[in-house]
Formats: sequence, C-alpha cells, structure tokens
Amino acid sequence: MHIKKLYSYLIKSYLGTFLATFLVCLFVVLMQFLWRYVDEMVGKGLEISVLAEFFFYAALSLFSMALPLAILLSSLITFGNLGERLELLAMKAAGISLFRIMKPYIIFISIICVGAFFYSNAAMPKIQTKLWTLLFSMRQKSPEVEIPEGSFYQGINGYHIYVREKDKKTKVLKNIMIYDFTKGFDNSVVLAADSGKLQTASDKQSLLLSLYSGESFENLKNQTSTNKNVPYRRETYSYKQLLIEFDANFNKVDESIMSNRYMGKDLDALTQAIDSMHHHSDSITHSYYDLYQKQYFERGLLNISTIYLTDTISTYQRYNLEKLLKAHPTNIQIEMVQRAMQQITRNKMDMPFIHSVKDNNDRRIHRFDIERHRKFTLSFACLIFFFIGAPLGAIIRKGGLGLPVVISVILFIIYYIIDNTGYKMAREGVWRVWQGIWLSSSILFPLGISLTYLAATDRTVNLGNLLFVTKVKKLLSKILKKNDNQELESN
Repeated sequence: MHIKKLYSYLIKSYLGTFLATFLVCLFVVLMQFLWRYVDEMVGKGLEISVLAEFFFYAALSLFSMALPLAILLSSLITFGNLGERLELLAMKAAGISLFRIMKPYIIFISIICVGAFFYSNAAMPKIQTKLWTLLFSMRQKSPEVEIPEGSFYQGINGYHIYVREKDKKTKVLKNIMIYDFTKGFDNSVVLAADSGKLQTASDKQSLLLSLYSGESFENLKNQTSTNKNVPYRRETYSYKQLLIEFDANFNKVDESIMSNRYMGKDLDALTQAIDSMHHHSDSITHSYYDLYQKQYFERGLLNISTIYLTDTISTYQRYNLEKLLKAHPTNIQIEMVQRAMQQITRNKMDMPFIHSVKDNNDRRIHRFDIERHRKFTLSFACLIFFFIGAPLGAIIRKGGLGLPVVISVILFIIYYIIDNTGYKMAREGVWRVWQGIWLSSSILFPLGISLTYLAATDRTVNLGNLLFVTKVKKLLSKILKKNDNQELESN
C-alpha cells in the first residue's frame, strides 16, 4: 500500500512537469519551423483560418522533435527536485532501490513510446500530407499587390508598374507609368497617368486599375506586314479603366499529389513501395548488364555478318564469335569489328540516361527507407532520453529551470547534430540507411546505460567532466602555454 502511494506521488510530481515542458518545447520548435517558412506566409493576404490550419498541422507534425526533448527535460527536473529535497535519499534509506523508484516512470514512458510509434505510423502520414499540401498551396498563392514607391513593380504577370508617390490614407497612386507586355515585347503598350487607384475585383480573379489624366502609346506592329514605318496609336484620356487578370484567391491543391510521397505513407505502404522500387532497380541493372555486356558487341558482329552470309541466324547459331570472325577474310573482319565498335559507341549514349534513372530510383528508395526507420527511432529516442535525464537528475541533484535546462539543451543539440549527420549520410547513399538513422541512438544509448549504472550505485560524477568543460580548459591551457613558450624562444 505504501509503495502504491509512493508511486502515485511520483507520477503526480512528474505529470505536471512533463506537460509544462512539452508545451514549452513544442512552442520553441514550432517557432523555429515557422521561421523557416515565414516567406511563404507574409505578404500574400492569407486568411486567418488558413494560417491557423497551417499552425495546427505544423504543431502536430513537430511532436516527434518536441517529445524526446520534453522527456529529457522533465526527467532531469523531476529527479533533480527529488534529489535536492532529499526525498530521493530518504527513499533509498528506506530500502527502495533506484530501479524501484524509476519503475512507475518506466511504465509511463513505455506507454508513451508505444503511443509515439502508433502516432508516427497512423497519424503522421495524414498530418504530413495535409501540412505539405497546405504549404504547397501557399507557395502557389499569388502575392498580395503592394506597389512600392520609386521603383518598378513586377509582381503582376506581364506588367511593369512604376509609382513615384502613394497617399497612405486615400491609397491614391501618383505619377504612374505602366508597361503592358501581355501581347509580347514587340507589341507593348505604355501608359502614363497623373494619378490612379488599384482595387481587387469582387470575385478576386482580376484587378481594376482606374487611371486619371494620362496618355497611352500602343505599338501596332502586329497590324502591318512590313518592318518599316511601324505605326503606333496615341491616346489622351481623362479617365481610363484597366482590367488586369490576377487570381487573388487561395486555391488548395489536391492532397493526392502528396499522399503518394514518402511522408504520406504508413509502415506497410512504405515497405510495399520499397519492394516495388527495388524490383524496378534490379530490372534496370539486369537490362544494363544485358545491353552493354552481352548483346551490343554480339549484335554488332551479327548485323555486319548479314552482308556476307545468306543464312545469318543459322550461321550465328553454329559458330561462336571467334569462329564467326575467322569465317571471313581479314579485311572483312576489320570492317565487322569497326562497325560493331561504332554501334557500341552509339549505344553508349544511353548510359547517362540509364544511370540517371537508376540514381533517381535509388534516391527515392533511400527516402522511403529513412521514413520507415523514423517510425521506430522516435519511440526509442524517448526511452533513451528518459534513461539519460532521470539518472543524471539523480546525480546532479539540482531541480528547477536553471541547470537542467542548460544540460538538456546541450544534450539535445548533440543529439540533433548527430541525427542530422546520419540522416544526410543515409539520404545521399554514403552509409546504409539503418546506419545513418540509428547513429544517434547507438551513441546515446550507452550513455544512458552508464548514467543509470552510476546513479544506481550512488557514484558521483563531476559535471564539468560530463560536459567536457574540464577537458576543454586543459586543452586551451596547453595551447596557451605552447604559444607562450614559442614567444619566449623567439625572443
């Protein structure tokens, strides 16, 4: 009964910290993600509902990055608080080992790991499909028309618009010059006006430009058959309206263009796609071998032999290549070899194309295989970070948001650098996919085991040595002493 009450107290003390740190970590990674794509959102007149939908799916897609960091930080804070308040020492004095103290946390984290796997496999493909479909649609959205002062604006297709001055209150454009190239450069139209006003039509499919007190010059080259004395038309007007085609609506593209890519597939679909791509890659390899190592030279000899043999197929079946050559005089043998080599040279032109097709297929296999391994690495990373954070918090015995945050950030940066390096190596085919994707886990897992052993055996760890501060100080002192000695010797 006492153990159950203790476990209940430990879980309650952990849950609040975990939820708080998870929300903070999710907010931080979300801001970093949005900063990367801020250019896709700013200046396009997107509605609040579209931006809210984008933020929502972006937050859901970043669970895989925020969850391990939240587990690391919450474990550090929780066990640091237990150690700082001497509650951990009291439990050990009562005969409760560290592993029994960690038991409810291990069960809780195991449930989170299982849930993270099913989330990555079932929910993430749908979330990623909606997110990247929305992002692609935002990229296709035409930018909001915002004509600057004193420079030509080219945001409207086929038009170059110059405005010297704008009235910010009335939104009146002054001293306007417009170059209309919609009919081609040779048939351009130039318009000048003292003032004007630009408005979006009610259907958001066009722009209405009202011009006041101006002139227009139109080249009439398309109305004459000669290149000499090209006529033009000059028009003076007090008021003129132009209707310019401009789609200002937000049009969401079909989700099917993203659902067939690697980010929109679950584990079974990824495995099936990888198998089919491997089969396609093998067929390319076999066809390459047959074409360039077996058939081309033989076909070259066979084709040239038709000039001199009446029954080519039967002769080719009776003799091998050497006998086929020796069956002809020397001058004919030379000509046969020359023609065969010419055919080989012509067929070698296909090699870059075949290599390109195979490389693209292999690159797609790598991306699909990376996504398949990602389904498991998230769950394993959560478990690793708990076995790093919990014993490390018990060792340093510092709670709060000071030292645990610093340690968590350093460890997560190390993890992120290693993971990103392995991902790039696997994506480019330098390493095998499983080697690159599991690189960070294989490095941090022994660290978690070591820290758990040290905490269970009540070993003390110098935090400076753990964060390599002492080694860096020694290295810097050696470099400084070496430089001082070199200066003394030179003097």
